[in-house]
Amino acid sequence: MRHITTIFNLLIVFASIATCLPTTSSNATIPPQLFQDLEQLSRVVDIAYCVGSTGIFHPFTCASRCSDADFAGWELVDTFNTGPLMSDSCGYIVLDHGSGNDGQGRIIVAFRGTYSIANTIVDLSTVPQEYVPYSGGNASESRGEKKGKSGNGWRFWDRTEEENRENDGDKARTECRNCTVHTGFLTSWHNTRPFILPHLTRLKTQYPSYDLSLVGHSLGGAVAALAGLECEALGWEPTVTTFGEPRVGNAGLRDYIDDAFGEGRYRRVTHVDDPVPLLPLSEWGYRAHAGEVFIGKEELQPGVGDVWFCEGDEDRDCSAGAELDELQVEAEEQEVLAKRWGIPIPARLGLCVPGGDPLDWGRERYDFGDGDQVQVEL
Repeated sequence: MRHITTIFNLLIVFASIATCLPTTSSNATIPPQLFQDLEQLSRVVDIAYCVGSTGIFHPFTCASRCSDADFAGWELVDTFNTGPLMSDSCGYIVLDHGSGNDGQGRIIVAFRGTYSIANTIVDLSTVPQEYVPYSGGNASESRGEKKGKSGNGWRFWDRTEEENRENDGDKARTECRNCTVHTGFLTSWHNTRPFILPHLTRLKTQYPSYDLSLVGHSLGGAVAALAGLECEALGWEPTVTTFGEPRVGNAGLRDYIDDAFGEGRYRRVTHVDDPVPLLPLSEWGYRAHAGEVFIGKEELQPGVGDVWFCEGDEDRDCSAGAELDELQVEAEEQEVLAKRWGIPIPARLGLCVPGGDPLDWGRERYDFGDGDQVQVEL
């Protein structure tokens, strides 16, 4: 009975997050084209849940959304599944031979999330370890030259003045100074990189004009972040898009990610109802990085007016507006939440169905709607 009461209280805590977070903002809403791009990428990462269950097959077919019209002509390169453990990862690599309106080809890597991500964050071990970046030559040396764009009083990538005071002001870094990373997330990337980097090396040679796009959900978002840093060091200039990405490391790693990606090449999509971007806790030394795009509408599906850019690393008009440590909970629930965030799911069913697995907690929050009937609200 005590366990049932605790679970019920956890439900109340998570529900209260929505009341703490803002539903409107003075920040600039995203343009319609970016909205459509994010909608498509949300389906791309949703398809990754077919890996390990019903599968994805050449040229690009699956039991989920592979048959959508805008995926016509896509070519599956490979799927990867490093194993059943929490520190493992899975997903797929696919080629988009320029099916979009701009005709630009893309190499896309999609990283699948995990079930009960909040539990996984703790079970993987929140103990940080030193982050030592890959030394990739010119790509690393040029990081300090990249600057964020400004416009309409809104700075997508630049940190706020308060955040700038927290760092040493050295943008031209070729090493990650005082950087620590979530041990479990780094292990997941290390387990995954042998499956991905050989493919990307070959594909970047075969299709030198194709853009590289990395996309991930929840745990897959954390893996995509670390993969993005290594791909950036290799000079591939990836665009990284994550949905419900948890905090990856400390303030040092946050600054390093901010310096590595500019010009809108990192889109960290968060949702008003999702507490995962606030985990692991800031009290444990973890910090969110810049590039946040916030969905302020609780109900499905959002329109353009419900999604806005966030300023700096932790904009109070976005997910940072309801830090979990500010929630008014009893001491008993505080102790439980500190040990194990989220609600355990007793069975992993691994379903791959149109619209995604209904038992994957939190995944539906990033459903932008049917790709064939995207409603763009101006």
